[in-house]
Amino acid sequence: MARVELKMPELGNEITEAQIDALLKEVGDRVSEGEEIITITTPKVTMDLEAPASGTVVEVFVEEDEIVAVGAVLAVIEA
Repeated sequence: MARVELKMPELGNEITEAQIDALLKEVGDRVSEGEEIITITTPKVTMDLEAPASGTVVEVFVEEDEIVAVGAVLAVIEA
């Protein structure tokens, strides 16, 4: 099975990090591609990050209220 990383996306030229507001899925949860997994907030926007693939969440590297840099791996899905 393939392991697919969910990374903090680039959110604009001036934004280098975002806060994790909510973890909507936990390790062991099944997800479908496009399903919301994590809610993040920046000074300009709050948005939900979607699963890049269908499968099972096997790792989560962040916690709620944590500040995370753009490009950081947030979670891994085994597809």
